[in-house]
Amino acid sequence: MNIKAIFFDIDGTLVSIQKHGIPASTLEAVHEARKRGIKVFIATGRPLPFIDNLEEMEYDGIISFTGAHCMMRNGETIYKKSIDQEDLHRMVEFCQKNDMPVAFTSPDRAFLTCHNEESRIVYNTLKVPLHEMAPAEEALKMDVLEIIAFFTEQEEPQLMNDILPHCTAHRWHPAFADVIAHGNSKATGIDAVIQHLGIDLQETMAFGDGGNDIEMLQHVALGIAMGNANDYVKSQADYVTDAVDQDGVANALRKFIC
Repeated sequence: MNIKAIFFDIDGTLVSIQKHGIPASTLEAVHEARKRGIKVFIATGRPLPFIDNLEEMEYDGIISFTGAHCMMRNGETIYKKSIDQEDLHRMVEFCQKNDMPVAFTSPDRAFLTCHNEESRIVYNTLKVPLHEMAPAEEALKMDVLEIIAFFTEQEEPQLMNDILPHCTAHRWHPAFADVIAHGNSKATGIDAVIQHLGIDLQETMAFGDGGNDIEMLQHVALGIAMGNANDYVKSQADYVTDAVDQDGVANALRKFIC
């Protein structure tokens, strides 16, 4: 395959959830791919203020906020689509009446409305730094691209229908979902990047392990699921590699690229 661009999820794909680092084999394999002229992009549900774990990773740009924001490594923004203002106002009103932890995020700011036991566990597990705590109405001063809401799968339908009807929830953890504007996804972020670079979709590859990676894995020419992904994510991929801690990225790149 003539691959010209590769897109990587972060948590559970590049970065080990258990060891909280990028395996040396991954860094070496990505370096070799870029030496061959292949563009490398991050494709993550994390907002920009939460991306602090890429270490010495070489890359050419970032698709963040689950596709709501695409940026080249030089800082050039090539795509951005924000949360609908009516939805944002309803979500702020909901937060003012409820104790559900909600993070409102923009390219340059992220804050959490409150904490509970579940949100503390998630932040500690993912090693996400605890950003500022602020009242929900602060979000009305921001260009909100993603809302990270700690609601369950059972609570999700009512909240999305009544409060956030112009948004889509992307869930990759049972405790919370990444909420973004309709039409955004890692797949649409990929389209923005390859259009900017003049690369054909048939020249793309992606790696992922979570539910919010499925659309991306199905969209590219070669979608690769990590061995630590669940069975459903694996069933949606073209190929299943080893787990992140078992050199999964490096092994797949050696098979298809190097």
